[in-house]
Amino acid sequence: MTEEAERETARVVVADDQTVVREGIVMLLGLLPGIEVVGAAGDGQEAVQLVAELAPDVVLMDLRMPRCDGVEATARIRAEHPATQVVVLTTYADDDSLFPALTAGARGYLTKDATGDEIVRAVHDVLSGDAGLSPSIQRRLLERLSEPGPPRPAEPAGPPDGLTARETEVLVLIAEGLSNPEIARRLHVSTATVKTHINNIFTKTGLKDRAQAVRYAFGKGS
Repeated sequence: MTEEAERETARVVVADDQTVVREGIVMLLGLLPGIEVVGAAGDGQEAVQLVAELAPDVVLMDLRMPRCDGVEATARIRAEHPATQVVVLTTYADDDSLFPALTAGARGYLTKDATGDEIVRAVHDVLSGDAGLSPSIQRRLLERLSEPGPPRPAEPAGPPDGLTARETEVLVLIAEGLSNPEIARRLHVSTATVKTHINNIFTKTGLKDRAQAVRYAFGKGS
């Protein structure tokens, strides 16, 4: 049995204001393993209503929609229905689209050229607590992290929130999308050591999962 077949079926709502696009996404998802489409919304307001009625596991959210855009809808869903995760599925990958969506609480971000396998992977990644980010989005986050920021007043040297240098290094690798075993190989340490560093990061920063760690990392410019 494949890994996909062993996964539990994720109940999904699709939100997109373009009827043809929305119906196409629903049709595609109907062919994918581990996905059950339980509703489709034509704008963010309808998406919020469907989440309240259907309690889906994940919303695949477009960003630019009438009445209530995807960023506002994401923020409302995460505040009012925290058991439902949001994966953005949009045409846009610019900073003005990406970072507000992540800040609003989206745990995944895909562009509409994503394959069916990438969508399935992102949906199940966010349900397992990981960040469901496409490779191109991960690269953009890394570019943002590496960009020099504006001059700041002199501050005491050292990583934010009391993180050690090694913990900061692990945080950056999380933001790159690396798994615990991949981080362990990169740093030449055991997976158990990586888990200890991650637990320390979460304790010191108040973060709860890897998706929040990604947002924290680009917010701090680590």
